[in-house]
Amino acid sequence: MAGNRGVVYQGKGIVEVKDIDYPDLVLREGPGVPKSNVGRKCEHGVVLKVITTNICGSDQHMVRGRTTAPEGLVLGHEITGEVVEVGRDVEFVKKGDIASVPFNIACGRCVMCREQKTHICLNVNPERPGGAYGYVDMGGWVGGQSEYVMVPYADFQLLVFPDRDQAMEKILDLTMLSDIFPTGYHGAVSAGVKTGSTVYVAGAGPVGLAAAHSAQLLGASVVIVGDMQEERLKQAESFGCETVNLAKHDRLGEQIEQILGEPIVDCSIDAVGFEASGHGEGAEEQPAVVLNTIMDVTKAGGSLGIPGLYVTEDPGGIDEDAQTGSLKVRFGQGWAKAHTFVTGQTPAMQYNRDLMKSILSGKANIAKAVNATVIGLDDAPKGYSDFDKGASKKFVIDPHGYLK
Repeated sequence: MAGNRGVVYQGKGIVEVKDIDYPDLVLREGPGVPKSNVGRKCEHGVVLKVITTNICGSDQHMVRGRTTAPEGLVLGHEITGEVVEVGRDVEFVKKGDIASVPFNIACGRCVMCREQKTHICLNVNPERPGGAYGYVDMGGWVGGQSEYVMVPYADFQLLVFPDRDQAMEKILDLTMLSDIFPTGYHGAVSAGVKTGSTVYVAGAGPVGLAAAHSAQLLGASVVIVGDMQEERLKQAESFGCETVNLAKHDRLGEQIEQILGEPIVDCSIDAVGFEASGHGEGAEEQPAVVLNTIMDVTKAGGSLGIPGLYVTEDPGGIDEDAQTGSLKVRFGQGWAKAHTFVTGQTPAMQYNRDLMKSILSGKANIAKAVNATVIGLDDAPKGYSDFDKGASKKFVIDPHGYLK
């Protein structure tokens, strides 16, 4: 049997590459695994040899100590790999298939899955609706920033690529299908982006850049991206976005007016989440600032797509309310303007197949938009550190050297 190594959360600010168990088709006892999930048989699953696995901004929330993630948790929910073992209940997925793994773990059998709400599957996490790989409070499923990983419910979940050679040629784009491309696209769709829309995207991290690229694919006339980091704003400009440096300007409406001739947009997307900073020089953390700002600048009757992560427990929150996810949101503003708020994890399976076709046809160039940057598994701790410092890169871990 092959060995296995993975990226392990070791406490606030610390990730290490360590030897971990080779996966089998059972969910074993381990960090974050609820007691009722221990020993869960997964003959409906497969083992993947990981080709690519990406570092995500939501992983950073855990690493920064802003969640209740347990030490010893194997990280990683953005996974693409080759099937090397199949369970006895798997009928259609075969050894040798290369597939994208949606970050939501979903059974395909419950009421929510039957309604395509795979982000809130009722059967994979006994503690709350919804599950994910390598993430706090998401059922204890082992993460995929590793050499090998087990994926349950394979026939339902896996997006198998139609041609192996074509998949490897486009792998840096296809690796984004596990999370950030569907998540960015969901943000744009839920914000109501359509042909001619003017769009504001808060945040120029990978999800924000994916949302901006998605808005362009959906026909937006102008996409404006706001961020505090000049390097990230330059990345947004590289594929045709307008930008606002929020570290220099605390009145977003005025900046939008300089671009559009009016201080409002049709649609807004929050790609920042709860670790938001106030706008302007010297501003400190303000968890609700993005939500309040996008209400200010979005037209009456507009929609707010909110793929940015908000949590129920934040040990590093600025006050007691923030530590329990109670934020100072001006909900009355949104009510008065008849805004629609769309929140929650992205149901990745609603979008990933169509986005795959856009990639394979050459229509979507998501790797370029997010500046995909390949690193080895042993370089993952440095990737986390660089990402945390604001590097405008989407770090793609290549555990087996496929992409050298």
